[in-house]
Amino acid sequence: TLFDVQNVWGRTAVDTQKPIDSSPLAEIPRQDESVGAISGVPREFLKERRCRVFVPARNAMQSGTNNGKKWKVEWDTKERWENPLMGWASSSDPHSSVAVEFASKEDAIIYCERMGYKYEVIEPPKIQRLNKSYGANYSWNKKTRVSTK
Repeated sequence: TLFDVQNVWGRTAVDTQKPIDSSPLAEIPRQDESVGAISGVPREFLKERRCRVFVPARNAMQSGTNNGKKWKVEWDTKERWENPLMGWASSSDPHSSVAVEFASKEDAIIYCERMGYKYEVIEPPKIQRLNKSYGANYSWNKKTRVSTK
């Protein structure tokens, strides 16, 4: 329990470590009903546009793999042009900047199907680990060693 942690002097201390909760914050109902007709999304958007379901890449400041379990749904960009004054990319599409995050791939697919979106699932690439020993960094017969003579 929470108050059963004993410290060095025998006193009961409070465990301040938060337990890891892997359950999603919200669960999408798994029903077969389609809500695309009543969602307010224009019909031409449902007919022409495609969205992609993918795991976003890590940013440059992230070294671990713990935070890469989110799946995103993004729509393709339409009606883009370059602003003649500043050279910035402009768009009149309100859906081009919308990205929806999900805890799993299945939840993202169910969302797309219920909303009536055409979607494409992009699987994340497999990470291949190259296991080497620490002593291999200091080995004499490396293939990368260049002779100075």
